[in-house]
Amino acid sequence: MERKSRRPNRNRRPGGGRHKADIAKIDRILIDIQKSLRDSIEPLSLENLTAYERKRIHSFFDDKPEFKTKTYRNGEDFVLKVFPIGNLKKFADEKVKYVLETGLSVHLENLGNYERFIIHDHLKSAEGIETTSSGEEDNRVLEIKQKQFGRALKKIIKKIKLF
Repeated sequence: MERKSRRPNRNRRPGGGRHKADIAKIDRILIDIQKSLRDSIEPLSLENLTAYERKRIHSFFDDKPEFKTKTYRNGEDFVLKVFPIGNLKKFADEKVKYVLETGLSVHLENLGNYERFIIHDHLKSAEGIETTSSGEEDNRVLEIKQKQFGRALKKIIKKIKLF
């Protein structure tokens, strides 16, 4: 039985572990991400990361509900995005408060698909408001407005049989 020779894995360091410089680089990236997203509602895009670096970043944010990471393929390259979900929800809550106090609608532009989804999902059970998206592709706008006649009012009307 002839034994095939294995090519050495060039991604691994001798001894099977990662080099301390690689780990230090990822730790610096994680610190920079957290600083960048502290008060932002915009996602942070990270390009030119190795598969190992992307995996480390994903696993770091897995147990942090205020952040969500997603990797998107762009041709041969990968882009990792870190979404500040906690900040986005606080931003949406502030807009809801404004809508309920003033009765005016709020239009949120320049949000990506995932960001619009997060806001719709977060506000779907909020009392007295509704959210809608309108427009096409990159020009979609999310609108937060006060409900005129909600389902609760319709149920009450049905019960007392006014209409």
